[in-house]
Amino acid sequence: MPANTLFVKNMVCHRCILAAEDILKKLDIPFHKIVLGEIHLSSTISQEQRDLISSHFISIGLEIIDDRISGLIEKIKKMVVGKARMEADEPEHSIKLSVYLNEKLGREYTHISSLFSSVEGRTIENYYIEQRVEKVKELLVYNEMNLSEIAYQMDYSSPAHLSSQFKKITGLTPSHFKELGSHKRKLLDQI
Repeated sequence: MPANTLFVKNMVCHRCILAAEDILKKLDIPFHKIVLGEIHLSSTISQEQRDLISSHFISIGLEIIDDRISGLIEKIKKMVVGKARMEADEPEHSIKLSVYLNEKLGREYTHISSLFSSVEGRTIENYYIEQRVEKVKELLVYNEMNLSEIAYQMDYSSPAHLSSQFKKITGLTPSHFKELGSHKRKLLDQI
């Protein structure tokens, strides 16, 4: 792990980045940049500063990761979330998940998948599907697109495939979910 990089668990959205920035500024700890799951510091910090950051982060639901395996798992999660939510670059949307992770991480997918499953207790593919379904829930709640449009935007082969996967994960059809409203959505860090 680079000495000037902190890996952060549960940093899954822009608000998390802003909260982390705010804490670092209050603690007067200079940083170069913050991206999902990573803080790139301007210089090496002491263990005391690291502990101080950690205690402040815990109060807002973030956690500094100390070992390399946990750091890799968080990096995988961050990449899967980005791909599942269609935040990856346009050409990467059509690349298979296994190829995408292999290329981005420079590691064999079988190794990545085995490691992820042993730590998380589920496969990368299941995590990916759960993330996609959460994005579909978000789009359903917004009520700006019909199911066909959502299926197209989320790169499902058909609305039927989307409905099938949605029901398998949630136990509800998309239309039934839409009737229930947003209280059935999960926070990204709870998936």
